[in-house]
Amino acid sequence: MEDKGRILIVEDERDMLFGLQRILSKQGHNVEIAETGSIGVEKVDKSFFDIVITDLKMPGVDGIELLRKVKEAYSDTMVIVITGYGTVESAVEAMKLGAYDYITKPFDAEHINMVVRKALRQISLTVENKYLKQKIKEAKDFQNIIGKSQKMQAVFKIADQVSSTNTTVLILGESGTGKELLARYIHYNSPRKDKVFVPVNCAALRETLLESELFGHEKGSFTGAVSTKRGLMEIASGGTFFFDEIGDVSPPIQGKLLRVLQEREFMRVGGTDTISADIRLIAATNKNLEQCIKERTFREDLYYRLNVVSIHLPPLRERKEDILPLAQFFLRRFNNKMGKKICEIQQDVLGVLMGYDWPGNVRELENVLERTVVLATEDTIEISHLPDRLLEAHIESGPVFRGLSYKEAKQQVVDSFSKEFLERLLQMCKGNISKAAKQARMDVANFRRLMRKYGIQAKEHN
Repeated sequence: MEDKGRILIVEDERDMLFGLQRILSKQGHNVEIAETGSIGVEKVDKSFFDIVITDLKMPGVDGIELLRKVKEAYSDTMVIVITGYGTVESAVEAMKLGAYDYITKPFDAEHINMVVRKALRQISLTVENKYLKQKIKEAKDFQNIIGKSQKMQAVFKIADQVSSTNTTVLILGESGTGKELLARYIHYNSPRKDKVFVPVNCAALRETLLESELFGHEKGSFTGAVSTKRGLMEIASGGTFFFDEIGDVSPPIQGKLLRVLQEREFMRVGGTDTISADIRLIAATNKNLEQCIKERTFREDLYYRLNVVSIHLPPLRERKEDILPLAQFFLRRFNNKMGKKICEIQQDVLGVLMGYDWPGNVRELENVLERTVVLATEDTIEISHLPDRLLEAHIESGPVFRGLSYKEAKQQVVDSFSKEFLERLLQMCKGNISKAAKQARMDVANFRRLMRKYGIQAKEHN
């Protein structure tokens, strides 16, 4: 099935204008017309068109000026210029300014239909290319949702069940647990997977900017609105819209979101036309929305509209069996990113990772693994590569270190690991110091210095 487009024809010759309208309407396109360039500018300011077909020579606002206006408002809109035989050079100039193609008078119906089909195919290819790039990125990101624990398997089970529906989903969980990744997982396993996934962080935008970003705005609706802008909800048509940190949205915006959920429609800021919203809504928050309702900072009716199916993402401290697989995954990722070949995480380090509560959840674990890969100069992640906060928490939880200062306890951990590491290497190398030093990627003199420091004798490992 061929794509059908939303097309604006701008032509001051009435016979040509209505003739083009008939030709393109017969192909099933949604066609609007304008008899002057200035009317064409007004229509472009109010609505989005896939294609604008404009005569080059018109009184007042000509085709070149209209082309500039269109590209300022919507860079993705294809502009096709109509020109007489004597103005082909001007048409070439228009193409340099961003026009897609030009048609010389006289032309027949088949020719104009062919050019329009090509333009619509180009639009589809551009959208598809952007989508494929996004999908490749998302396919990599999905790996972050590693979860062998029973709690995460339960999360995946619910996510798989809701993916095949259009049901609104509310994802609950602490910061850093991967709420957006789960939303993407649901989208890319849904019938809408070939359409766009549009996320917006409600906490990152102030109220006035958020409203404009969500719903778009009309030209002149506020200071700085120099052109009409489509909102993210309009761009997400046919796909999935993800509201991150929905608990931070102000009451006025909550009211407008409620209308979207109830009526599946909205208006641009400063606009009067209703725009349909064919979108699947997924929301997420780290707040207790029921408590927010009691405090009157969140609408109860909106809460029940959002909370059709809720999924709770457990914090990392409640699924510790996922820590080691995640750590190994991040180690591989940062090895590839930084061109390193770190192949081992020492047992002492794994013990610290497992014993930590991870208040920042998976995001904090990723940060820590990136740090360790940056600092590691050998092929092993060592205790000394970990941030102080992890070591301090580990020391405070261990009875062995009671009575020591933090600095003393930390040094004790490092010394214990270093001695064990050297002894294991010498044992593997049967007491051969040169071979052990090479294995440790250290010079022999430094290796011998550490042996003296920790009282290690090579002959004991022959």
